[in-house]
Amino acid sequence: MQQILIAGGGIAGLAAALASQRAGWQVRLHERAKAFGEIGAGVQLGPNAVRCLDAWGLAAPLRALACRPPLLQVRSALDGRELARMRLGREISERHGGDYLTIHRADLHGVLLSAVQGLAEVQLQLQHELLDFTADDAAVCTRLRCADGRELQVESDALLGADGLHSRVRALLPGVAGELPSGHLAYRAVVAQQALPAPLRSELVTVWLGPRLHLVHYPLRAGALLNLVAIRHGQPPPGLEGWDCAASESELLAALAGSCTPLQDLVRAAGQAGGVWRLWPLAERAPVAGAHEMAQGRVALAGDAAHAMRPYMAQGAGMAIEDAMQLQHALAMQALELPLRLRRYALARWQRVAAVQRRSRRNGQIFHAVGPLRLARDLSLRLLGERILDLPWLYRGGPVPKSE
Repeated sequence: MQQILIAGGGIAGLAAALASQRAGWQVRLHERAKAFGEIGAGVQLGPNAVRCLDAWGLAAPLRALACRPPLLQVRSALDGRELARMRLGREISERHGGDYLTIHRADLHGVLLSAVQGLAEVQLQLQHELLDFTADDAAVCTRLRCADGRELQVESDALLGADGLHSRVRALLPGVAGELPSGHLAYRAVVAQQALPAPLRSELVTVWLGPRLHLVHYPLRAGALLNLVAIRHGQPPPGLEGWDCAASESELLAALAGSCTPLQDLVRAAGQAGGVWRLWPLAERAPVAGAHEMAQGRVALAGDAAHAMRPYMAQGAGMAIEDAMQLQHALAMQALELPLRLRRYALARWQRVAAVQRRSRRNGQIFHAVGPLRLARDLSLRLLGERILDLPWLYRGGPVPKSE
């Protein structure tokens, strides 16, 4: 069996490990943290991603933890009026061949981790930091540092960088740009629905659009939790360390000054109900410019390492899952030399992920519009509704899932 070394044990890395094993490969996955886990809150999974997860046999554990919201609604953050809605639930599944789910990021990570743990073809290693690698026509030699300071040299047939926004693998590939600050800040909180006043509980995906900001909330864990994410224009405060930090509710409320009372009441109630706001300065990568930015020789990238994007299409996790399914197709092409297989993977992915990156940037401008653009946006949403919100090219696209 051929062997692939995967750097990074997040959602992208675990999905790629499962996909590689299903393509008949041995997998060595190396994660630099002390334990496998995910920091964050909720994730929205469109039909394009859910079809892949279902094909890997994860339908039952996924739905045991996820929610299947019946509706997405868009509201004005200024006056609270509904601007548009899109049917989810059974309707979107029938339209696009897969469910639209919301799930806690840690739960999605746990489903993938459980799927690969115990597989004889998958080795999981913690506290192994990738330092560098060399690649030639025959193999990739990767240098890793262990927790005790020892260094290891590991040879494999291929290397996949699934090591996130600040990817070390990407940094070592020639001609591939790094990450960029987006100029946007995300405030995130998760709260028990039972602790909220009854009028503020929700089973829907709701997006509130305001000038230079928006807030989205949706249910998690069979509706027991409500996930809230508010994003506004702004730079990180001075002295901020890391990308996941304590946030000030008063700063968020100040940014929401002028918004409608129900929205401000929701933010206040989240804190009173025990929700803890966290601040994430958002970063991204420029849209992928060509196949060479996702694969070179025996080395490839997936997930945020390849195409970190703004969250205005809720497709960050979805694109990583699609990457893994496309990688599965490519690795299974036994008649082709390995570099050509990885190039096939990159050629199949780069234009789609670049389109999602560009559309995410554009959506941010539309979500946060001011002046005449805001008025035109609201009018378009009221007139066209679901015809604007539904995205067949996205939800029906991507790699065709391959199940056993």
